[in-house]
Amino acid sequence: MQGKVLKIGTRESQLAVWQATQVKNLLAESGVEAELVYIKSEGDIDLQTPLYEMGVQGIFTRSLDIALLSGRIDLAVHSMKDVPTQLPKGILQAAVLKRASYKDLLVFKGDRSAMEEALGITNNEWNDNHAHTKMVNNVSSISDNNNSNKTIYKIATSSIRRKAQWLHRYPHHTLDNLRGNVNTRLRKVEESDWNGAIFAAAGLERIDLRPENSIELDWMLPAPAQGAIMVVCRDEDEFTFNACRHFHDADTAICTKVERDFLRALMGGCSTPISGLAEIKNQYLVFKGNILSVDGKQKSQVELSKPIDEADQLGYLAGSQILADGGRVIADAIPNGGEHA
Repeated sequence: MQGKVLKIGTRESQLAVWQATQVKNLLAESGVEAELVYIKSEGDIDLQTPLYEMGVQGIFTRSLDIALLSGRIDLAVHSMKDVPTQLPKGILQAAVLKRASYKDLLVFKGDRSAMEEALGITNNEWNDNHAHTKMVNNVSSISDNNNSNKTIYKIATSSIRRKAQWLHRYPHHTLDNLRGNVNTRLRKVEESDWNGAIFAAAGLERIDLRPENSIELDWMLPAPAQGAIMVVCRDEDEFTFNACRHFHDADTAICTKVERDFLRALMGGCSTPISGLAEIKNQYLVFKGNILSVDGKQKSQVELSKPIDEADQLGYLAGSQILADGGRVIADAIPNGGEHA
């Protein structure tokens, strides 16, 4: 199919276009020509309703999936954390790009040292010096924040996962909703009375918009597959699939698979406060995950690891473990959780 120009579907936001352009450039490295096709998603059109009230499964990917299945485009580029754990029939994962930062950032106002002291953000909830066979599960109903400073802050985010983790740590704070693309959200922070807002580090860094007044939230576990980019195509399109394989990153693919399997095992959608992170360390795949109540008052967490060649089912194992050790009670109490499909 020499001379074929692949059509890459993308949302119109600056970040989405950056991601699609990266894929276009990667294709060009192997001599495959491509062009961008801009498509609006439901999540881009309605910027007022909180995501968890919109029936959000696939809200940022559905329009692109339709365009792909109808033949309007040949491949679509997604922020992987937005992709439902079960792809629509007829659509295939063609590649996962090497992951950028998985971390969440607090973009704040005011003095850095005062903010850091007030939040006690240097505390790290997770101990990385774990044994390979270590398994940790517990359910807590108190804040993990031992800092005695009770300064009341107003923080903004549209993510129910971030809200729940923040309220678990800082139950005396107020959380407001924040919607829009990255540029819009940064502007709203400047114009508002909020003390700060939470963003994905990768999204800001990819388009060189990370402010100096930002702090990495090392204690906050990310959304499954946060920081990763997925490319999808039609399952019968061998040309497009093969064209994408040279930039497929196997390490990122296995880590994000485990994280998304964990999400699926918990029957979690975007309206469920579920977090998960898998990392490769010394030939072991180490997974950390949690589920919280929406108000942040209850949390169940799990940590376990396996050798990489035995880790394919680690996400499901972690999900089963956390459900058995208190996560089921939390999950059953969350409205509109549902399957992430």
